[in-house]
Amino acid sequence: MLKRGMARWLWLAASIVLLDQVSKQLIEHLMHYGDSFRITSFFNLVLTYNPGAAFSFLADAGGWQKHFFTGLAIVVSIVIINLLRKHHGETRFALAMALILGGAIGNVIDRIIYGHVIDFIQLHYSGLYWPAFNVADSAICVGAALMVLDSFIKPKQKS
Repeated sequence: MLKRGMARWLWLAASIVLLDQVSKQLIEHLMHYGDSFRITSFFNLVLTYNPGAAFSFLADAGGWQKHFFTGLAIVVSIVIINLLRKHHGETRFALAMALILGGAIGNVIDRIIYGHVIDFIQLHYSGLYWPAFNVADSAICVGAALMVLDSFIKPKQKS
C-alpha cells in the first residue's frame, strides 16, 4: 500500500510521462525525421532521434548503450521510488525525485519501443545550438537542479 503523501508524487511522475509521450507522438505525427521549423528567434521544433544519453553522449557506441541506459533508468526509478517512500513529506526533494522519475520513465519507454529517444526541442542563439531535447529531459534537468538547491537549503536538524 502506498503511503498517503507518496501518491501525489507518483501522480506527478505519471503526468510527466504522459505529457512527454503525447508530445513526442504529436511531433512524430506532424514532422518527418530531420525536419526543422523555426518558432522564434531562439527556438526551433526539430525531429531527431538520440540512441545515446543526454546530448547524444555515446550515440555512436554500437548499440550496447540502449540496454545500459534502459537498465540504468530502471534501477534509478526503483531507487527514487524508495526515496519517495521515505521522504515524501520533504516537498522540494520529493518534487525533484518525481520530476526525475517521470523523465527517466518517459525516455526509457522510447528506448524500449524505438531503440532511441525522440527529441524535438532545439534552443539556439547567435548561431550556437543547444542539442535537441524533450519534455522528459527537461523534467530531469529541473529535478536535478531542485535536488542541488535542496542540498544547499535543507533546514538544520535539531540535536
